[in-house]
Amino acid sequence: MKFTSTLAGLVLLGTVAASPLSSPDDAGLVARTAKCQWKDKQCCAHGKDDCNGDEYKSGSDHYGYRHTIYVKSHKSIQRAIDKASSGDRIVVEAGIYAEQLTIDKDGIELIGKRAVLVPPKKAVKNRCSGLSGPKTEAGICVTGKGVKLAPFAVEHRKVLSVARPVEDVSVTGFEVRKFSGINIAIVGAKNAHITKNKLVDGGKYGSLTAGSYKTLISDNEVSAAALSGSIGVCMDNFSDVLITKNHVSNYGVGLCVQTDGAEVQYNKVKNCCVAVYVDPGVNGVKIRHNYIGQSNPQCPGASGIILDGAVDTKVSDNIIEGQKNKASGIFVSDDECPQTGPSVSLSCLVLKRKAVASDNVIIRNTFRNNDFDVFVNTTAKDNVVKCNHCKTSFPANLCSK
Repeated sequence: MKFTSTLAGLVLLGTVAASPLSSPDDAGLVARTAKCQWKDKQCCAHGKDDCNGDEYKSGSDHYGYRHTIYVKSHKSIQRAIDKASSGDRIVVEAGIYAEQLTIDKDGIELIGKRAVLVPPKKAVKNRCSGLSGPKTEAGICVTGKGVKLAPFAVEHRKVLSVARPVEDVSVTGFEVRKFSGINIAIVGAKNAHITKNKLVDGGKYGSLTAGSYKTLISDNEVSAAALSGSIGVCMDNFSDVLITKNHVSNYGVGLCVQTDGAEVQYNKVKNCCVAVYVDPGVNGVKIRHNYIGQSNPQCPGASGIILDGAVDTKVSDNIIEGQKNKASGIFVSDDECPQTGPSVSLSCLVLKRKAVASDNVIIRNTFRNNDFDVFVNTTAKDNVVKCNHCKTSFPANLCSK
C-alpha cells in the first residue's frame, strides 16, 4: 500500500485525459459463477453472497478446564498473561494501564471492562517491536513462535515464516491509545479475534494482521483525533481474513488489503483519504455492503475504493458518497510497481513486476455526490462495471450499463 503515490494517481481526475483507456465491453464478459452471467439482468438484483463468518468462530470452546483471572486497576495485565495457562480467560477491570502486552499462549481470552491501554514510560521489546518501522512499538502483540521477519523496507516488515502459530486468541473491550507503531498487532497467529475495541491514534496502524490465518477483526472503532497519514486496519495474512462491522475514521487509508481472498464487508469508513485500498497483485478480494462516507477535506486527493493492480476483486453492494477534491468513488488502475524511489510499495517489492488491474467486477454499488463515481484507467479489457447507480464515469459509458 503506497499512500503518497495513490494521491499522485488521483490527480488524473483533475485532467481526465491522459493515457489511452480500454473501456470494458460486453465482448469480454464471462460468467464468474454458474448462477450469474454478467450480461443478465439478474445480476442487478441485490447480492446475497455474504461471508457469514461461520469459519471464523471462536476456538475457545476447544479448551476444557479454563480459569478466569481478574486484573484490578493499577495491577499488571502482562503478569496475569504470564501466569495464565492456555485457554484461560483474563478479565481486566476499568482503569488506565501503561503497558505493552504480549500474548503467545493458545486460547487466551483477554477481556477489557472499560480498560484503557497506553504506552509505558519505557518501551518493552517484543516480536512486534520495529514491526512497522524502526523504533516503533505495539500496544498488544499477539504472536506465534519462531516468527521470521524480513528487514523493514516500507510500511511494515513482511512475515516470511512462522514455526508455530499461536491459536484462538481473542482481545475484546479495550481502548488502546497512541502507540508509536500499531495499537493491536497480530503476527503469526491462527483464528485470532479482535472485537469491540476502541483503537485511537495508532502511530502507523490501528491494527495490523500479518503472517496469520483466519483473522477476524470485527466491531471495532478505529479513529484518530485529526487526519493521520497512517492506516486504520491492514491485512497482510498468509490466508483468510474477515474485516467486518468496523467504524474507521480520520486515517490516510481506512482499510488496506494485502491478503488474497480477504473478506471486507459491512464496515463504515469516513473522513479518510482512501477508504479501501487493494494492493497490486492481490487476488480474489470481496468488498461488499460497506458504507463509505465523505472524504476528509484536508486530503490532496481521495477515493472510496482503489483497486491498484488488483486481480479478480469483486466490489458489490457498497454505498460510496462525498468523495471530493480530485476524487473518485471507485478508482481502478494498473501499477508499474517501481522497485525504488518514493512510490515503492511493499506489495510491489514482493511482486517485482507491473501489476495490471484485471478480471475485477464492480456491480450493484450506489454512488452519491462524488467528483467522479467510477474511474477506470487500465490496459486490461476484462474488468466488468455493471448495474451500478452512478452518474459520472471515465470512460463515459460505464454508468449506462
